[in-house]
Formats: sequence, structure tokens, C-alpha cells
Amino acid sequence: MSYLVLARKYRPRNFTEMVGQDHVVQALTNALTTQRLHHAYLFTGTRGVGKTTVSRILAKSLNCQGPDGNGGITATPCGVCAACSDIDSGRFVDYTELDAASNRGVDEVQALLEQAVYKPVQGRFKVFMIDEVHMLTNTAFNAMLKTLEEPPEYLKFVLATTDPQKVPVTVLSRCLQFNLRPMAPETIREHLSKVLADEQVGSEVQALRLLARAARGSMRDALSLTDQAIAFGSGQLLEATVRQMLGSVDRSYVFRLIEALAVGDGKTVVDTVESLRLNGLSSASTLEEMATILQRMAIHQTVASAVDDDSDPDAMETARLAAAMPADEIQLLYSICLHGRADLGLAPDEYAALTMVLLRLLAFKPRTAEKKTLSDATVKLVPASLPVTPSQPVQSVRVPTPAPPKPVQPWEDEPIAVRSVRSGQQIPVRDADSIAVSPPDHEQKRGQTPAGYAQTATQLVAVPVRRQAETRADAAASQAPAVLVPTEEGDFWHATVQQLIAAESVNALVRELALQSQLIARDTDQWLLRVERESLNQPASRDRLSVALQQAGYPVRLAVEVGRVTDCPARRNGAAAAEKQLAAEKIIFDDPFVQAMMRDFGAKIVPGSIKPM
Repeated sequence: MSYLVLARKYRPRNFTEMVGQDHVVQALTNALTTQRLHHAYLFTGTRGVGKTTVSRILAKSLNCQGPDGNGGITATPCGVCAACSDIDSGRFVDYTELDAASNRGVDEVQALLEQAVYKPVQGRFKVFMIDEVHMLTNTAFNAMLKTLEEPPEYLKFVLATTDPQKVPVTVLSRCLQFNLRPMAPETIREHLSKVLADEQVGSEVQALRLLARAARGSMRDALSLTDQAIAFGSGQLLEATVRQMLGSVDRSYVFRLIEALAVGDGKTVVDTVESLRLNGLSSASTLEEMATILQRMAIHQTVASAVDDDSDPDAMETARLAAAMPADEIQLLYSICLHGRADLGLAPDEYAALTMVLLRLLAFKPRTAEKKTLSDATVKLVPASLPVTPSQPVQSVRVPTPAPPKPVQPWEDEPIAVRSVRSGQQIPVRDADSIAVSPPDHEQKRGQTPAGYAQTATQLVAVPVRRQAETRADAAASQAPAVLVPTEEGDFWHATVQQLIAAESVNALVRELALQSQLIARDTDQWLLRVERESLNQPASRDRLSVALQQAGYPVRLAVEVGRVTDCPARRNGAAAAEKQLAAEKIIFDDPFVQAMMRDFGAKIVPGSIKPM
């Protein structure tokens, strides 16, 4: 006796056995019960979701004669009468299936339509089922339009397609259209468990989850993969064997990769990808599994109660990683994984492409500054050019803890100030836990240490630490409209930046950093800049700007902080351009001839047409 594959053996015989298409079943059941029958139906959907199955069940419902031979149109065909049995076996004379993929010409369609003039021989209705109808030629579509619009009362058309976009609108307007949706993995898993229970085949829940995800919403593909898995596993469905058959990645690799990316461990990422290469595991499957885990991590962070810990054996590990990775990094990594799957086919080696996709997160990983306070901080005075050795002790000064600052708006209080040893100026700094004060570069080159270098520790002055905005109201207050407040340091910085731009020493992001930054304080060997956007504070841009300043005669180190900017070269340039524009408009409006034209002839100056020379 020949073996019947599961996809054919468990094909639904009536609407009650249909899985995952309740919206279609309900509409057809109600139409058959009330006998409000359309003359043409169009079923659309991806492969293996039940288009042909629904067509056959509909044909049985229209032609069922009942067990006693006295039945009529029904939503529950008996399955035992001659009409039901013949339709199931494919030999019912009044039910015709045409494969439009291989019979797509006008001759085949005309031959089918020639049978429409004859009444049913055995059943109550003639049913013409055209599968993959979008493959028909335009001439074939035109040939069937008139019959499709006004068929005989005993004729029903059933069309099925996986690509409704290619079906002419003239055909769509003549049909009652139903869209069969791809089935959810949980729906497929539950159906597979019932099928395997009937087949008396042992299975693991995780193995069924893998098969359900691999089916991509198609029940036929799920049953075909189950047949293959039973053969591969010698009659059992185990997670290890199914994962090996599908080439799926063990989630232990995925969790290892996500954890390494969370802590910025590039070496572990590269080593794990090499393990995937040695085991022959799919790169695309790796990114797919990562996207699935990241999606669950995001849900766990947002709505922890929506996570079903009982149905997911990896829920605890997912929750641990969700707590370890910020929400913005999860969203960034999820987007990188989705777009990275398209890059795998472009690279000469899919594992090299996988490595680059994963390292992309480390390249764009947001830089978060440590939150520190000045509580009982120790300031170490160490010459930056001299190594710390036992013979060269470090002198430390305890800075008393300041009184708690009063509540202020963001960026409005004074920063921590350190009085320079060389110039006596106060330089604000972001971090007071460890401040290394170094001698000027020209003294470092000579290997000299300034006299009394450590004794100036008493000149350090600590003031309250500025606070970040903790509420939305504070954050909104910090985003005030851009207002130019000229400062003495701003005059110098604007002239310096204009000099660098004129000499073409800076460009791209470096030029933007220089234009959008405000010079807060400067010493002989260090300048402090402030920018409003964290994206401008990149190490590469900061280093290139330092090199450009050195070439311009300012051998200094740059320190960049993020805060509110009130005086920067970009705002000065904008203010200057606005003044020139107002001056040019004033010249035009004050011109006697222009005033006479406006007064006598009603002339108007087109807005935006005046440009300063």
C-alpha cells in the first residue's frame, strides 16, 4: 500500500476542518445557509493556505445530495454522497479544475467556455475552478469576460491566485474576492500537534515551533516539513534533529551574540560567528533568530505582562538580556538585523557579511557618559607626561563635599571649575572624580616639571555639579529657541573657525563640529567646547579638529561636553546674514522710485526676491 503524504491525507474535507481562515469560512457558511450565492469567487493568498481546498469544499456544498440522496445546498457537506466522494477523488464530471500556469492561452479558455452552454450532467451546479488565474494571457482574459459577467444560473466560477495584482481590474470587479491570510506559527503548531497525535508520532514542543516558523504561514509547507522531519528523525521529532535538518541556529549562539553586543565585546562576536561557520549554520537564520529575540526583548521592556513565560522556555534569558541592553540599542540592533539579511547575498562570503552586520552595532553604539558626583572626591595631581612610579608619589587633595545645590533649570547653574596653574583662569570640566592637570606641551617636551606643581592643589575650587533634565518639562525648558548671546570667547572662536574654513583645513563633520560648538574656556594646553547634539561629539571629528588647530598655531587638546549653546560660529554667521538681508530690504523699500511704483501702480515686491550682494 502506497504512503499518502500528510499534506494530502489531512487536507480538510469540510469547513469545520479548515484552520486559520475563520473569516473566509464564516462568510461562505453564511452565504450557503442563506443561499445568497455569487456567480464568481476569487480566492487570493500565498502558497499552501487553502485556496484549492476551499474551492473543492465550496463545490461539494453546492452539489451535496446528503446521505439519503435528498439533501440540498448546505454549508456542511456530508462527504459520503456520490457528489462529495467524486469531488474528493477528482472525478466529478461537473467540477473542472484548470491549471492556468500550463493552460494560459485563449484556446484552452475557449475550450472550457464551450462546456458552459451545457447543463450539469450529475450535480446541481457546474463549477469551473481556474488555479493561478493571473498566468492567463490578456487575450484569454478578454475571452472569458462576457461569460464571467453573466454566466448561466447553473454555472459558478472559482478563481485562485497567489498574485492578485496581475489580475485585470475587469476580472476583479466581476468576482467576490476573499483573501486567505498566512497562518500564525502558533496556529500551525497546534494543528501539527493534533496531526502527530493521530499519527502516533512523538514530538517535542520546541521542534514543532521550529517547523511552524519554517513554514512561513503555509500549512502545506508545514506538513511537508513534518514528513521530512519524521523521516530524518527515524519516526521522532526532536528539537536537535529538526534544527539540524532545517539548518537553524541554536539559540545559545544568538543569546551569546546579543550579550556580547550589549557589553561591546567584539572578540566574542567574531569568535561566535567563526563557530557558526565551522558548524555550517545559516547566517540568514542567525539574523532571523536574533530579530525574533530582540522583538521579545523590546516587548518585555515595554509591556512585561504581555510575555508568556510558560509558552517560551527562553523567557528568563530574554528577560535578563532585556534588562542589560537599553531600549534604543535594541531598536537599533533589530533594524540592523532586518536590513542586514539583504546584504548577505551581496557579500562574497555570507559569514563575513554576518560579521560586518553585527559589528555595525558596535560602530554605531550610542556613547553614554558616566554619571558621577563630587561627593568626597579625590583630585589627583599627576603630570600628564610623566609616568607614575613608586619613586614619584602621587599627591592627593581631599575636596570637601559641597552643600546640596538648589533645584535649577538644566544647564543654568555653574559647572565644576578648576583654576589653571599656569594662567589663573577657571576651566569648567564634566568629571571631578579624577582630574589630571598636566604642564604645557613645551615644558613636557623638555621633560621639565613646573616648580610648585603639586603645591597649587589648594587653588582647586569645587562648585555644584550641573544636573541633567529628569522630567519632560525640564527637557522642554532646555530646548528653548536658538538665541545668540555674544561672549568674549565666542569672538575669538568665531575668528579661529573662519580662519580654518578659509584655509580649507576642516570639512564635513569636522567643519560642522567647529561651527556648532561654543568655546567655553581655554587654557594654554586645553580648550573646552560645548555642543548641543551628542552626534557631533565623535572622537574622530574631535581629533581632526585638534590637528587642524595645531596646524593653525594652537597646539591644544580639545575637551567636548554636551549642553546648551548660546554663542557659536554658526549662529554668528546666521545673525550676520540676517542683518545683511534686512539692510538690503531696507535699501529697496526706502528707494523713492520703488515707493512711487508701489503707491501709484500697486506694485508689490515678491517675497524672497531680494538678495544681498
